[in-house]
Amino acid sequence: MQDFAAKTVVITGAGSGIGRALALLFAKQGAFLAISDIHENLVEETHNQIQQIGGRSHWSVVDVSDRNAVYRYAEEVNAHYGRVDIVINNAGVNVSECIEDLGYEDFEWVMNINFWGVVYGTKAFLPFLKCADEAYVVNISSLFGLVSFPTQGAYNASKFAVRGFTEALRYELSETSVTPVCVHPGGVDTNIVRNARFYRSGDGSTNHAQAIRDFGRIAGTSADEAAQQIMTTVLKGNRRLLIGNDAKLFDMVQRLLPSSYDRIVNFLLKQKII
Repeated sequence: MQDFAAKTVVITGAGSGIGRALALLFAKQGAFLAISDIHENLVEETHNQIQQIGGRSHWSVVDVSDRNAVYRYAEEVNAHYGRVDIVINNAGVNVSECIEDLGYEDFEWVMNINFWGVVYGTKAFLPFLKCADEAYVVNISSLFGLVSFPTQGAYNASKFAVRGFTEALRYELSETSVTPVCVHPGGVDTNIVRNARFYRSGDGSTNHAQAIRDFGRIAGTSADEAAQQIMTTVLKGNRRLLIGNDAKLFDMVQRLLPSSYDRIVNFLLKQKII
């Protein structure tokens, strides 16, 4: 894709973090934004920021775990702009707890948003994307879609699922105008840990405030930097993106030690390096 001028870009979870950074970045490039979030005040704030920089934005409150709501949203966006060129399924949540003690309601909450939200967002917008000469569906997985971590079983399951889903799409859409992209951010400075349903961390601690501080210490990539890398990936037509040195390192480690990388993770946790 040569540029984003007058292209319609749909972003879920646009009320904060990577989603907001993406919305502002695409707006500066002349794209027409369709932004959504489950939090009305946050997505409206993003919309206002887009307008302040002279961008064009249509905002909605959408629960991506609600299939019917996502399909209505797709119709609404297409009716508003008359086209859809890029869909970024970014909305995501986290729960931190050992699998044995993890309640099903929390497990389903994570899967419904992180995985089913991506499925609904992809399938609902796909008919409109296929009408474009060149289109992209960008699904946000995670470093935790490459390697597993203790107390992240639900999050791992959702992000591994996003990866498998998106990679399968590559085969199925290879003869169409739509390119699926899977993104694996490492530690990005967002509110994902702050807003998590937190019970215990990988080192066994039940101190949520400490977990937030620890994440802030190791989150080496800003939301703006992550957004820029995602935009560049779309511009280049690439299909996979690792964001951050941590994602690149663990991607390599799991390739070299697929059945024993957990020993390295446990060591790093005990040393409080991660």
